[in-house]
Amino acid sequence: MENRDYIFNFKNVSFNYPYEEPVLKDINLVVEKGEKVCILGANGCGKSTLLKLMSGLLHIESGKLYAFGTEVSEKTFRDKEFMKAYHKKVGFIFQNSDVQLFCSTVAEEIAFGPLQLNLPRVQVQERIDDVLDLLKIHHLKDKTPFKLSGGEKKKVAIASILVLNPEILILDEPTNGLDPRTQRWLVELLLTLNKAGKTIITSTHNLELVQEISDRSIIIGEDHRIASDAATADIMSNVQLLKDVNLVDEYYHRHDDDGHTHYHIHNYSHK
Repeated sequence: MENRDYIFNFKNVSFNYPYEEPVLKDINLVVEKGEKVCILGANGCGKSTLLKLMSGLLHIESGKLYAFGTEVSEKTFRDKEFMKAYHKKVGFIFQNSDVQLFCSTVAEEIAFGPLQLNLPRVQVQERIDDVLDLLKIHHLKDKTPFKLSGGEKKKVAIASILVLNPEILILDEPTNGLDPRTQRWLVELLLTLNKAGKTIITSTHNLELVQEISDRSIIIGEDHRIASDAATADIMSNVQLLKDVNLVDEYYHRHDDDGHTHYHIHNYSHK
């Protein structure tokens, strides 16, 4: 058994999809309860795969993965009770909300998870009402998810996970395609949930938001290994590291102004 203060503990974990080169190599990291963590890296480095391993949507090929003090593997997930308890604790928000939404109405979408847990109908309705209030989307409850805007779909996808009251919320590129107002709403929501005790793990390319939504950042390099695991402020100030892992180009620079950091990548047109 592992220390139960650790949510996740990866020990020399590697993963590859069938007939492909490894997507993750020799991953060693620990995520503790209550942290705000960002997973960073260039496209194709393995960020989404790492999040899916945490979420139990994929299973490690080699090494050891412990979650909540227990070793987890494809074998442990064959136990339906274990799988149900795990997915109740760990909520995953897909990058593309359309992948996550499949019911006829928003209310049915939010109700789906609690009903799978065989909760009483009265309790399910209470949870639906609570999450609709929390996210201020009561006006969407009778609408069809597929006809909503991108921002509205994201809110419904989040609602369908929050209704289960997970201990850990994992979000894959959550701000992609969102307008500035919805991005700000999401940042404030994540900070509120973290203050309430939830562990927040996010992958993002949006360097403007990294220091707001995380205290710690883990960079996966293009060699699919961990290139850095440190305080977010330290990583964001290490411009050479960001260049080395192909997160920024040579024209990148940062401005510090009254405690805020602004990042710039210059685009030059050639005539």
